[in-house]
Amino acid sequence: MKFSYRDETKKLNDMTRRNADGYFIQLPDGVTHYELGGPESGDVVVLVPGFSVPYFIYDPTFQFLTQNGFRVLRYDLFGRGFSDRPVARYNMDLFVSQLAALLNALRFSRPVNLVGLSMGGPIAATFTVQHPERVNKIMLIDPAGTRPISLTPMLKMAKLPFVAEAVLSWSGSESMVKGLAKDFFDPALVEHFISRYRIQMGFHGFRYAVLSTIRNGMLDSFIQTYEALGRMHKRVLLLWGSNDLTIPFEHSFDLRAVLPKVEFHVIRNTGHVPHYEKPDEVNPLLLEFLR
Repeated sequence: MKFSYRDETKKLNDMTRRNADGYFIQLPDGVTHYELGGPESGDVVVLVPGFSVPYFIYDPTFQFLTQNGFRVLRYDLFGRGFSDRPVARYNMDLFVSQLAALLNALRFSRPVNLVGLSMGGPIAATFTVQHPERVNKIMLIDPAGTRPISLTPMLKMAKLPFVAEAVLSWSGSESMVKGLAKDFFDPALVEHFISRYRIQMGFHGFRYAVLSTIRNGMLDSFIQTYEALGRMHKRVLLLWGSNDLTIPFEHSFDLRAVLPKVEFHVIRNTGHVPHYEKPDEVNPLLLEFLR
């Protein structure tokens, strides 16, 4: 059951989506917001976003890869951006099913290359382990799931039924955006990022989806999935911001131990979203790996 929040004043429908960029497609669990660009003949790259940010987090990556001849797909996870907020358990099954259904609906028959950011990392890894024939290469950017994420007081509270709902209803959106600044090393990027992030928060079901995601284990360890990925004959690229405060750099040691053939690069002086902070450094690495 969805809780009512005073600042979730809009419903997602054709009217409220009419000014959004990209496209919309009905999948079994709800409508998904996506963008598809680049030449139809290009190798397909799918950009899987993280815990709560819409697909705009991939703006520099999407533009660069489409300009370099790739067919690039990015989308909003259920509960985020302009995708539906179904009344469901926001767990790995939901997110992997969404990705599979989206690829099917768009009729991608060839293996794709996956990019997973943060929580998108274990989603991409799980999809690859479950559907190895559908994935060519996989790229992980500051991925979650190596160890359980250390919960802030806010996230710990989120696991308490009704308590979190009551606090979020009282405090509004501010308690949810305060922590976004720590994703960045460069504070100059924060204000613009938050202004875009806030848009999704006005639609019914956003906080429900975030709380359900936390309560259904999406911030826990998926190390066994990464171990399974490491036993597969897949090329894996791993990028990590040296100053990541959201998923600390030392988590990369554990991941590299179970991905013995991974290609690893440290992106200096960046936080949790190095591809967004330093696209001029990250994009050439992605291009070289894909080619």
